[in-house]
Amino acid sequence: MTLLAPETLSRCELCPRRCRADRMHGQVGACGAGPSLTIARAALHFWEEPPISGEAGSGTIFFSGCPLKCVFCQNHEISTDVFGLEVPASRLVQIMLELQEQGANNINLVTATHWAHLLPQAITEARRAGLCIPIVYNTSGYELPEAVRELGDLVDVWLTDFKYADPALGKAFSRVSDYPAVATAALEQMALELDRRGGILVENDLVKRGIIVRHLVLPGHADDSLRALDLIWNTVGDVPVSVMNQYTPNAQMRRLGGDLARAVTQEEYERVLDHADDLGFTHMFWQEGGAVDESFTPAFDTTGVLTPASASPGAGPVHP
Repeated sequence: MTLLAPETLSRCELCPRRCRADRMHGQVGACGAGPSLTIARAALHFWEEPPISGEAGSGTIFFSGCPLKCVFCQNHEISTDVFGLEVPASRLVQIMLELQEQGANNINLVTATHWAHLLPQAITEARRAGLCIPIVYNTSGYELPEAVRELGDLVDVWLTDFKYADPALGKAFSRVSDYPAVATAALEQMALELDRRGGILVENDLVKRGIIVRHLVLPGHADDSLRALDLIWNTVGDVPVSVMNQYTPNAQMRRLGGDLARAVTQEEYERVLDHADDLGFTHMFWQEGGAVDESFTPAFDTTGVLTPASASPGAGPVHP
């Protein structure tokens, strides 16, 4: 039996926490998810990196729950509070096709780790029904290499975070002490799957097959950002990286005070960008001043979950 077989939900080990919750019979896992697929939003999104969003937008599906519980999460309504609507797995296929009909450049599966057992069948059925745009797997980076391997023929673009180099930060901020080791192994497997599929493919400035590694610079922790870039470089070499300064303190962080109660300074951000240049990354995305704005967090109002969302124009802050 494979890791992503639906019956494995009776002892769930879809994510590196391997909590073994019996989600099949109603128990809730460490991710906050139970047996029923829960989605918070499905709509065109214009704020990803340019080769993902392009002009038409990325067809994002925001899944509820998350294996990580980052204290600073801007999407805490869905990641920690697990807000969303329960839908049958068949609805996921319909949503993919509806987003394609709206003109999406791709299907962007946001934090699908704990629902990955549904993806092989859903993506296969959607392809049979006419889905012809790339599948983007938008992940925290906290993934099992076995899961990445099983998704290798289904996922076209790996859009993955690499959050920390220091295990202590992973434990303090995301409640996992093994984040660097796990994310490194997962990233290495993603690169192997991409190479097996033929490597990066870009057409008309849009990525059709590839990998982008994201790193969010945290205020007061630029040193760890430098080490995270080192780990990325030493693991997979010169891949496209997205260095973000859009950290926005949520209400809890503002209440607690300290470094995470403020934004990243320009000095901190430029230090990290300079280090990425020094390492040799040749394809890098960065964000100009003003990126720290809560408007970059979409409204998690169940748009598009039960009925197709209406497309609306927009623009993002990420620049190549």
